[in-house]
Amino acid sequence: MIDRKLRLRIRVRGRVQGVGFRPHIYALAQRFGLTGWVLNDPQGVLIEVQGVAIDAFRAALAGEAPPLAHIDSVECASARPILDETDFVIRPSEFAGTIATGIGPDATVCPACLAELFDPADRRYRYAFLNCTHCGPRYTITRQLPYDRPQTALAGFPLCPDCLKEYRDPADRRFHAQPTACPTCGPRLSHQPEAILAALRGGRIVAIKGLGGFHLACDATRADAVERLRRVKQRNGKPFALMVANAASARRHVRMDAEEQALLETVARPIVLLRREESSCPTAGIAPDIAPGLAWLGVMLPYTPLHYLLFHEAAGRPDGSDWLCKSQDLTLVMTSANPGGEPLAIANEEAHERLAGIADLIVDHDRDIVIRADDSVVRKLAGAPAFLRRGRGHVPEPIRLARPVPSVLALGGHLKATVCITRGDEAFLSQHIGDLDNAATLGFLEETVAHLLYILGVEPVAVAHDKHPDFQTTRFAERSGLPTIAVQHHHAHVAAVMAEHRLDGPVLGLALDGFGLGEEGQSWGGEMLVVDGFAAERIGHLGHLAQPGGDVAARQPWRMAAAALARMGRADEIVPRFAGHGPADGVRRMIERSINAPLTSSCGRWFDAACGLLGVRAVAGFEGEAPMVLESLVRRPRVAEGAWRIEGRVLNLTPLLERLLSVNDAVDGAELFHGTLAAALVDWTLPALQARDLSQVVLSGGCLMNAVLAEELVAGFRAAGVKALLPRLAPANDGGLSLGQAWVASFTLL
Repeated sequence: MIDRKLRLRIRVRGRVQGVGFRPHIYALAQRFGLTGWVLNDPQGVLIEVQGVAIDAFRAALAGEAPPLAHIDSVECASARPILDETDFVIRPSEFAGTIATGIGPDATVCPACLAELFDPADRRYRYAFLNCTHCGPRYTITRQLPYDRPQTALAGFPLCPDCLKEYRDPADRRFHAQPTACPTCGPRLSHQPEAILAALRGGRIVAIKGLGGFHLACDATRADAVERLRRVKQRNGKPFALMVANAASARRHVRMDAEEQALLETVARPIVLLRREESSCPTAGIAPDIAPGLAWLGVMLPYTPLHYLLFHEAAGRPDGSDWLCKSQDLTLVMTSANPGGEPLAIANEEAHERLAGIADLIVDHDRDIVIRADDSVVRKLAGAPAFLRRGRGHVPEPIRLARPVPSVLALGGHLKATVCITRGDEAFLSQHIGDLDNAATLGFLEETVAHLLYILGVEPVAVAHDKHPDFQTTRFAERSGLPTIAVQHHHAHVAAVMAEHRLDGPVLGLALDGFGLGEEGQSWGGEMLVVDGFAAERIGHLGHLAQPGGDVAARQPWRMAAAALARMGRADEIVPRFAGHGPADGVRRMIERSINAPLTSSCGRWFDAACGLLGVRAVAGFEGEAPMVLESLVRRPRVAEGAWRIEGRVLNLTPLLERLLSVNDAVDGAELFHGTLAAALVDWTLPALQARDLSQVVLSGGCLMNAVLAEELVAGFRAAGVKALLPRLAPANDGGLSLGQAWVASFTLL
């Protein structure tokens, strides 16, 4: 018999809406013989339970959760017993008041849905839009909260009687699964999997509508198709990502440990950067132009039903889902359908217009994509995962802050832009937006800001932005009508790492990147800062190099090599070495006369100089290509003792570049450069840490996406008894700037 004297009101906060949490609570109440109710509201999930087994219920609540749920807190309070209550019910949502919850990220197809997908007796057999409470689209189909079907892209698809029965049954895993559908009542594909596979096998380029946008796909084993895709997309040397059926298939191309396999198989299904399988390179069955010159490949697994159907078709349509455990031959290039550096195509009409000259076949469907989201990209860095790009599968998952802060909108920088919105003790970092070089990407920025503010229910009190006056994000902030807070670029880089590690300061940080506007208009990029809240003091920097031609030098490493030769007093070698790459004599005169050759402390430009001297890439096809190739050459970093000088606050790396002129080959030089650079940075930083009695250092900036450098720095600091903190939850490059800006801005508003 139920003891009616025991009743609790329980508040659950976190990712607890749209993940099957209410039916989970309903099932727990049934299991323990409790009465009461559960509902969604602006704060999360609210529960009242009554009965003798409340303690067991509370233990199960804390220890069990649906697959996509994440509980941040559980708060309990006594409630007045209801004597005539006889059952437990799921009440309608109550959404009056300030919203403090959110929508979860998109998730890959769950095992139960996969079993249905490949069961010929199931009514959803080979249906490309099946999902349930535990899987499928979330963020990319949600127009507004509460997360109910009328507020999603499924609003125009009334449920058939069978689906409606599942939707209303608390014991069914599709109870209130908002995107649920079937062949009778749901969206439809424009082309069936067999036709899509035939096109791919025939060497054609296929545009496929996914969760966050269209992909361009081709058979990765067809060199002609890969070369044509690279040409029509104007992708230069940028690497393409691969999609394979499973981890066993991936091992035909890459090496991975257990942690990397786990990353590959998470419900977020990111692209994972993995080292090529040397034993099979360069003839591992894929076209050599997939990732030219790079030792890593980006690999991902299927995550939509349509992806699985393509691999199922290639396998000959076996019954059941056991075939997924076996290696499959199909390997696809899957790259974002965003020609010309513009945002992803998401609408059908837009895709047919923009991709007509690129794709031979365009596969769309009638379920709208509400908001664009590129695939996330991650890699294992110094023993743990780190984002290279944050997007589908992770957005809008919040980053938990050290304390509640005022609501701020932060707009990031110019390259690899993201935005960040704070709400209480949460920071919501947007999906990757891109480089703000065109009107379409600027429109995407504005669209992302509006969408995030709307679904989070936030009205910011200020807008944070980079100090560069000519960035489009700075102009956006000035047009907002809100108070603006300018944050220096490298201050924001360090602060982003502080935010995710919940640090106020003071901390000592190294910000190592390509460019950021420093004080008095200088070009910074290799900075030692002491950061304490809103205050940041530059206490050191890398030695200056001339940047002949300004920004063009970042794409032409031979120019930075010429600057390095001039710094060594060997300017007479510039023309003999580089006459075949461009106006070498003009570059020499630029440097010697300080005409259009601004000085920079950028770590990225020191990398470029090394690449140019070693002949790795005289001219880069895309930003960062040369340093990426240089990193790919490294197997065992080595240190050239004495190949750097500490001159007051400045770390002079000229002796290191002089050593590179006498190495045996590019591999030898790459290993020497990486090992020595890391050792020099540690040697330079330790006295500053000791002088301030600090035992940890924050590492930030795009150069920290280089696994060799990051791991050598972490190991070097560890050997000296110093803990090095790396960016994990936000990209180390400018994709994390907005998080740092928001954290810095919060100190001015508290």
